[in-house]
Amino acid sequence: MKNNLVKKLAVGMTALMICTSFAGCGSTDSAASDDTSSETTETTETETEESDDLSGNISLAGSTSMEKLCEALSEGFMAKYPGINVSVEYTGSSAGIESLSAGSVDIGNASRNLKDEEKTGGATENIVAIDGIALITDTENTVTNLTTEQLVSIYTGETTNWSELGGADEAIVVIGREAGSGTRGAFEELLEIEDACTYAQELDSTGAVLAKVASTPGAIGYVSLDAIDDTVTSMSLNDVAATEDTIKAGDYQLSRPFVMATMGEVTEQSELVQTWFDYINSEEGQQIVSGVGLILPE
Repeated sequence: MKNNLVKKLAVGMTALMICTSFAGCGSTDSAASDDTSSETTETTETETEESDDLSGNISLAGSTSMEKLCEALSEGFMAKYPGINVSVEYTGSSAGIESLSAGSVDIGNASRNLKDEEKTGGATENIVAIDGIALITDTENTVTNLTTEQLVSIYTGETTNWSELGGADEAIVVIGREAGSGTRGAFEELLEIEDACTYAQELDSTGAVLAKVASTPGAIGYVSLDAIDDTVTSMSLNDVAATEDTIKAGDYQLSRPFVMATMGEVTEQSELVQTWFDYINSEEGQQIVSGVGLILPE
């Protein structure tokens, strides 16, 4: 009897220790979970407070080709920072940098690299995306590929009929952007035909070029890659189509940077402007850049 009682007591004590151990573990896990949840809540609340604390205005001006990007970024940014208003004017790349230099805007948008004289004047080049310049023609045109030499001959007025390039006997209507356009500047610089082009019409926006080419038999023009739609035919250059992959690989010749220039480095700007660039470089901002058809800079 005595031995049996000892055994029963031993078993009871063991069971009690096991239960206590499990209870302790459960309590620790629960506490750890509560701590993690508390930390996450505190972080979210801190970020929200910081977003709510910031207020004021950020002004941008420049490239019309950057409109889709700027509108998408502005919408996302102002949703995250409701106290900050972002205003963008689409005046053309050169005009945007002039406004920046004059101190009338915080950021100058240029769909090209900054010129030496602009940099000398204090403008700093901040590349936020890479864009391809796509060649477009009307959908009835049977010529869908050009060599660089053929393209140059079209825009300098040496080739004036599609029949000279294997197409129909139809006059080539050369459409381009206005002087001061970043798209035009990049296009002519990449082809080394600055100030040598012969345009039938010079239009003041990407949308205008797209619409004109779509509605004009025999027309050819150039627009940002992200503007392409099914109203026109996107032409290949040297048998290479204008796509994100070919631009990233360096196979497509006509590509250019999208620049948001500041007077001095970003770190020297106001808190609001620094917050704008932080947003662009965040995961959310980078998704927006990719989402509008642009390529992230390396």
